[in-house]
Amino acid sequence: MAKYLAILLLTFVSFTAEAQTWEVGGFAGGAGYMGDLNQNDPFKFSGIAGSVFVRRNFDGYLSLKLGYTYGVIKGADSLSQNAQARNRNLSFNTQLSELSLTGEFNFMEYVPSVSKNIYTPYVFAGIAYTGYTPKATYLGQTYDLRTIETEGKSYPGSTIAVPFGLGIKYNIAGRWTLGADLGYRIAYTDYIDDVSGVYADKTKLPTPLAIALSDRSVNQIGVAGTQRGDLRPKDTYMFVGLSISYTFITQKCYY
Repeated sequence: MAKYLAILLLTFVSFTAEAQTWEVGGFAGGAGYMGDLNQNDPFKFSGIAGSVFVRRNFDGYLSLKLGYTYGVIKGADSLSQNAQARNRNLSFNTQLSELSLTGEFNFMEYVPSVSKNIYTPYVFAGIAYTGYTPKATYLGQTYDLRTIETEGKSYPGSTIAVPFGLGIKYNIAGRWTLGADLGYRIAYTDYIDDVSGVYADKTKLPTPLAIALSDRSVNQIGVAGTQRGDLRPKDTYMFVGLSISYTFITQKCYY
């Protein structure tokens, strides 16, 4: 994680050396995901999210933001409307820890207390490094599913992700900005929910606990080699919420 943090910080500093305004703020809202336990609903939010960020504004249109976001997502087959999914009976919850670097483009010229526009819609995209820890509760005990290897294979506890989304900024007073945005992240892993491919051969799983957590269906449908996940190669997670920030305008302001 330290290596990726250093790269993002160096990139942030190098790109913003000539910029004119700093902005600091925080964000709070909800988190959700699409993956093997939620295949069809892109607006299903299942947990909380919060972040802090520093934004460097090049002018009234372009900026670069470095942020850290913590979020919680979860899913459960027992809540599905699909009978096959309910029979599979898998569940998870994951804590997400994301460091991101995103570029933003304002559709209208916007600098709080300076530009004539008091609001603007905007879009953003960038890159992120995310840690994740899928867990599940079984017989009253919570387990780290990654270390148990429920599909008979190991996978890392972090991934690169591609954030993108849209939002709106509004100058509420002076140099204070209130924002609202919705952002999706395409993760370069299919294991945020610990479900990806096919059921493992139970005779090759290391412990009785791994066998139990691999196939939690009532009628033990998990035959080795049969489909366990949706076989899509990547999971997606998202954050939505409100932000508040303060802009410091320097003596060298472009206005």
